[in-house]
Order: sequence, then structure tokens, then C-alpha cells
Amino acid sequence: MDRTEKLHIAMFPWLAYGHTMPFLEVSKFLAQKGHRISYISTPKNISRLPKLPPHLSSNLSFVEFSLPHVHGLPPGVESTSEVPIDKVPYLKRAYDKLRDPLTDFLKNSNVNWIIHDFAPYWLPGIAAPLGVNLVFFSIFNASTFAFLGPPSALLGDRRKRPEDFTVVPEWIDYPCNNIAFKLHEMVNHQQCMDDDVSDFQRMGRLIQGCQFVTMRTCFEFARDEIKLLIKLYQKPVVPVGLLPPLLSLPSNEDNKWEAIKSWLDSEGEKSVLYIALGSEVNLSEESMHQLAFGIEKSNLPFIWVVRNRPVGEGQMNDIIPPGFEKRVSSRGLVLRDWAPQLRILAHSSVGGFLTHCGWSSIIEALKYGRALILFSGASSDLGLNARLLHGKKVGLEIERNEVDSSFTSDLVAATIRRVMVEPEGEVFRANAWAMREIFGNEDLSNNYLNEFTRFIEEFSTSACHY
Repeated sequence: MDRTEKLHIAMFPWLAYGHTMPFLEVSKFLAQKGHRISYISTPKNISRLPKLPPHLSSNLSFVEFSLPHVHGLPPGVESTSEVPIDKVPYLKRAYDKLRDPLTDFLKNSNVNWIIHDFAPYWLPGIAAPLGVNLVFFSIFNASTFAFLGPPSALLGDRRKRPEDFTVVPEWIDYPCNNIAFKLHEMVNHQQCMDDDVSDFQRMGRLIQGCQFVTMRTCFEFARDEIKLLIKLYQKPVVPVGLLPPLLSLPSNEDNKWEAIKSWLDSEGEKSVLYIALGSEVNLSEESMHQLAFGIEKSNLPFIWVVRNRPVGEGQMNDIIPPGFEKRVSSRGLVLRDWAPQLRILAHSSVGGFLTHCGWSSIIEALKYGRALILFSGASSDLGLNARLLHGKKVGLEIERNEVDSSFTSDLVAATIRRVMVEPEGEVFRANAWAMREIFGNEDLSNNYLNEFTRFIEEFSTSACHY
């Protein structure tokens, strides 16, 4: 194959917005390089993606597969944001039923590569006979995968109990500041795993079956972790970079942003705390109240994005304490359901971010050097991210009970104030500000995307010579 010959690359993300968006960013870059991209997902997930720039539409097409119905999954559900955590296993079973339509598509479309997510453990079995190459694209960071270990650990039974995940594994060969799960995180995370095929088994089979692994990180942030993964996997690990998002704002959101901007403009530089817990973290009423009282006791100006709960969970949508908004109205802004997060974080009045520790949100915050108050959600990589960033001293984790995840409003307030204003928090503020050089560096990001693209092209060229 001539190096200039263009490839047909299929993208196959997991059914969550935090996955579909990074896959779209990589798709757009590959399409700009002239490759033909088929982005495969379900109709509802595709409809939620931003519109493509016109110049990419000839190279990038969306392929819709209807999500098969499975018993236990509410009708019409197509993504993790639409269900509580204990229903996610049914979503994984429905996703696994996409095997047949995907097989038919591959047989009839001359695909060279599939860039896939953590879930379709059955993919190597259908791709290999068709001569289709696989790239496992993890939207998580390298530290999470270093903790999870080689395929032998993911597929074996050396870690059976939740307690087994609360210690640093023996294969970690660099200082890692006790990056491990808390017990309550593992107990919670097991709710979203399918009993038949665990997430660890899915990942283990895909790491074994792919040609190479890529993840949303870079050597400047995670050199030790990437080097260890190359050793553990015995195959290439080619970072795709951090994919820092670009500021853009559709016109129908302008009015809401103008009101927020006006409020932020009236506050002092780096004085405002921004609070957002992602679209899929649902706290109990007690936890929500403790968090609210802690925010109130911090006495700092803030913007808090409060999201409604998934329908059918049997709890009220609005569980912030009665009277809270009135009491804090002179210094706080409570926004319902949606906010232009990147615009808010970019504003010079914002100094810190109380976050659920999703990797996308962390990248957005560190792009603008915002210090972090780490309040991790209880699923996937969130707790490991909290420990990682706490260890790198770009933020401080709110202490919680190891077993039941409870916490106090006084601790919330003290952690916020330490990171935002107190002298001993200057180290967090300075380190987070310095991270802009990596997380906000678009040239660096493009270099990684170029290197990733070149690796796929050259791998394809060399494979044709066998």
C-alpha cells in the first residue's frame, strides 16, 4: 500500500457522552487527513453529537445501529446518562447484541481499522478473520490502566474481592502515591458490571486482541505509566494526546452564557469556585445536603451546576436543601442541568473547580490552570483520578469514610478554603497553573494526533508487505 493511500477506519465508542465525544475528536482529525471514517453508534447518541464542519462531511459519515432490546433495560434508553448505575449491566448486554449488525457492516464495507472502546470483548473474534486491524482507544488516563495491570491480571482471578483493589498492585514500578480504589468505590462500581462478563474481562480480551493501544494522555504527564504499559502489554501504546477541547458556543446558548459572564465579571480574579459533578453522579439527599452546607460554610463566591436525576429512580429531582439558594443568593449562582463548563472554567474570575474527577472535566480544568477540589464519583476511574491528582498536588481530595463514603460539611468547607484561599494551598494553585503548559498546549495535542495517525498509516503499509 502506498503511504498516500487512504484508509477506511470505523469508530466504535461505548454508549456514554464522555466516550462518544473523544471518539468524535479523533474521527475529525483522521478525516482531515483524508481518511474515510465510519462513526458507528446508536441513533440517540449520534443525534447528541455536535454538527460536523461542512469540509469534513465527505470523509466522515455516521452509521446508525438500532440498540437491540434486552430484558431489564427501560425502553428507549441508549446511554449511561439515562439509567441509574444498577441498570448499566443491561446496557452492556444490549451493546453486545450489536455484534451481528457490526459483523454485517464489516463484511460489506472494506474497513481497514476499527478504533474501539473498552466494552466489545467479542470484536477480535470477528475482526481477525476479516483482516481488520484493531486499536483499543481508552478515554481514561494511563495511570488507571497501569493500576488495572496486564491482561493476565484482568482475565485472572488474583483480584476477586473489592478489598483486593484497595492496595497498589505489585507490578507498579514507579512512585505512585497510593493510587488505589477505596472500598466503597469498588463496591459501588460492581453494580455497573455485567455478571457474565466483567469490565476487567472485556478490557483484558481487547488488549490481547488489538494491534495496539491508545489512550487520552501524553508522555509529558504520564511518562512512567506509559512505559510500564508497553512492558505489561508487550505491544505498542501510542498516546493520542489529551485532546483539550476548543472553545465554541452555539448561538442558542448565548443568552445563558451572557448572564453567567456578567455575574463572573463582577467577581475578583480567581475568587470563584465552580462546582459540577458530571452528568452521571447521583448523590443521596444526605450527601447533597452535606455538600451544600460545606459550600455555604466556605463563604466563597461560587457557581454550582445541579443536575436532575435520571427518570424512574424514585427520588425528587431537586435535592439541594430548602432555603439554600436564598441564603447564598448574594454570592452564589445555582444553575440547573446544563452550563457552558468550558466557558466558565476559562473565565479569569474562576480559581478552583470542585469536580467528580471525570478525566474530560479534569482536562478542561487544567487547560486553564484551575486548582481542584477532588470529590470523586463512585464508578469507573473517578477515584483513581482523584488519588492521581492529589498525589501530583494540583488539588486536594475531600476526605470520606472508606466504607460508606460519608463525609461532613465542615471537611468540605475546610478543603475548599485550603485549595482556594489559604496560604498552605498555594502549592496546589501554583502546580495547577503550571499544568496549562501541557493541558492547554494545542500544538502538543496536534503533535500527538499526527503521531497516532502516522502510526496507523505506517502499520498498514508494513502489514501489506507480509
